[in-house]
Amino acid sequence: MPSFRATLQITGLLPGHAPEEVMDMAVATVGSAHVVEANQLDIAGGIPRITVRFMVEASEYDAENQYARNAAVSMAHGVGQVATTGAVRSYRRSAGKWLPL
Repeated sequence: MPSFRATLQITGLLPGHAPEEVMDMAVATVGSAHVVEANQLDIAGGIPRITVRFMVEASEYDAENQYARNAAVSMAHGVGQVATTGAVRSYRRSAGKWLPL
């Protein structure tokens, strides 16, 4: 199964939500359709960024990429229920490198 990752900038929490809800929501949203391999929180340029790495069921190359893009958009939508967000991006693992989709 090919490996992908989705990244999302987090610019703030919505009132009444705890910081850990952000990653919980991201993992739950992606995990509802795909196998989640890992997740992490980084600070890039002073802005928190979450990353969820996941696998997509093997099929046709372009279809796999579209499933990954859809997962990233779903993740952003889910996290948007608990936090304000910025840019969302998706990547595919190929020959040891993460290539943007």
